[in-house]
Amino acid sequence: MADACVHLMKTYSGADLVNIGTGEDIAIAEFAGVVAEIVGYRGEIAFDTSRPDGTPRKLLDVSRLTKLGWRATTSLEDGLKRAYEAYLAEAQGA
Repeated sequence: MADACVHLMKTYSGADLVNIGTGEDIAIAEFAGVVAEIVGYRGEIAFDTSRPDGTPRKLLDVSRLTKLGWRATTSLEDGLKRAYEAYLAEAQGA
């Protein structure tokens, strides 16, 4: 996100909002699986199907940002891995 913000400060001066994202969608269940894999969780992931599903899609339109020449270079998986590794390093130092 910081990289996108710097890019926008250099290339954009409009008044319209610019969404920052990857332009890719991921279901909550899939996201939970990715997080479980990264942190080494091997247990069951259960969902309360008696509750509402929530918003079916949360995909941001990043076409304005793409037209300005910026694309995300860090995948969700890599970003989560890096964040988890930083968390573990911080926790060990505490």
